[in-house]
Amino acid sequence: MTLSLHADDYLLRPLVPTDAPAMAAAVRESMASLGPWMPWAHAAYDEADALAWIAACATARADGTAHEFGIFRRDGHHYIGAAGLNQFNRSHHLCNLGYWVRASARRQGAGLAAIRALACFAFDRLGQTRVEIVVADGNLSSLALARKAGAIHECLARNRLNLHERPVAAHVLSLVPETL
Repeated sequence: MTLSLHADDYLLRPLVPTDAPAMAAAVRESMASLGPWMPWAHAAYDEADALAWIAACATARADGTAHEFGIFRRDGHHYIGAAGLNQFNRSHHLCNLGYWVRASARRQGAGLAAIRALACFAFDRLGQTRVEIVVADGNLSSLALARKAGAIHECLARNRLNLHERPVAAHVLSLVPETL
C-alpha cells in the first residue's frame, strides 16, 4: 500500500508518472519564486525532468534514504507542490525537511500543512528526534513559513548550501517532538 499523509485540506502522496505534466507546469509557473533557491528548477523544466525526479524519489523511498511527496488538494489530483524528508543521519536520528509550493497556491496553507504532517511522520513513524529545515539566506518566505510551523531558528551557517555553483549562508532551524 502506498503511504499518503493527510494534512488539513491537503494530501501528501508519492508522485507517480502521471503527475509529471502537472509538476512540470508548476515548476515553470513558479520560476520567479523557485529558481533563485532551487538549482534544479529551470525555465525549460519539462515532463522528462519531472519523470526523472519521480523515478529518483521512488528509488530513494524504496531504499529508505528519502521520503518525498507531492502536495495535492485533498482530492489527490490538483498538484500544489512538493515536500519531503531526506539527508537522514541514522546515528543521530535526524533528517532534513524541504518544501516548495507553486506560485498560484502560495499563502493558502499548503506549505504549513506539509511541514507539520512531515514532522509528525518523521517523529512518530520514522523515529527521528530532530528535523532540520535549512533555508538559504534571503529566502524570506521560506524562512517565515518554517518559523510559522514552529521551527526554532538556531543559526545562520556560513557556506551551508551550494546554490548555482557557489556557497551561500543558510539559516538552520529545527523541529523536535517537544516543540511540535
